[in-house]
Amino acid sequence: MVKIFIDPGHGGTDSGAVGNGIQEKNITLQIASAIQSILINEYSNVEVRMSRTGDETVSLNQRTNMANAWGADFFLSIHINSGGGRGYEDFIHSNLSSASRTAQIQRTIHLEVITKIDMVDRGSKKADFHVLRESNMDAVLTENGFIDNAEDASKMKNPAWVNSVARAHVVGVEKAFNLQRKLQVQSQSTPYKVIIPNLAFWQARALVAEFEQRGFRAQGVALKIYGPNERAAAGDPYMLVIDTDFENAKQLVIELKTRGYSRTYGEKIL
Repeated sequence: MVKIFIDPGHGGTDSGAVGNGIQEKNITLQIASAIQSILINEYSNVEVRMSRTGDETVSLNQRTNMANAWGADFFLSIHINSGGGRGYEDFIHSNLSSASRTAQIQRTIHLEVITKIDMVDRGSKKADFHVLRESNMDAVLTENGFIDNAEDASKMKNPAWVNSVARAHVVGVEKAFNLQRKLQVQSQSTPYKVIIPNLAFWQARALVAEFEQRGFRAQGVALKIYGPNERAAAGDPYMLVIDTDFENAKQLVIELKTRGYSRTYGEKIL
């Protein structure tokens, strides 16, 4: 059993960074809660605890003491950046070598996140942050965009983007700790497909990878039909198509609408 401790940065009287009408403490909790939900619901060999589950004030010492007392295998601290930059970066403690197990975990998570969330790659870094220094286990802190950058902040306001960030972290943790996915049981009943229209290419690509990993047949389909001498443009809309059965289709439509894909629908395959 792998013990994952998730730390949503800031909270309570400590709002963290503020910008563009949102607060860091709320975005970090949304991402961390989604990570927790995905790990618990989709993986069979993992336990998860969080430093906070609501808008609570939790000191840095309390966060690392909780993880240490529990005997966590991994400490994942979720943050949002500020200060005039743009994009995603992550940190391990400054005393660790690039060949360390922690650095390997950092690189695995970094690759998954940066290929799925459509943000500038600011690289993998080191720092002497408390949660990295005082935790007894492997620890990584991620900075998921700049709240004072309008483009990054607009993504943070989108529930679908928040879920993509969470899933990217989860896949990185899955690969780093060899987590086992729960089997997706599919019946032999009448075939259905679940469709999400009008996605950006990066969203369709990330969702195809996610649902293939979950055991479904998924594909991203360009909505525009191109002539023999035409090429797809960067902003052209795509749709996601997931092949499944009626029972799974019902659940997936509910899940995806909850995640912010409000136009999701199911359709019987004739």
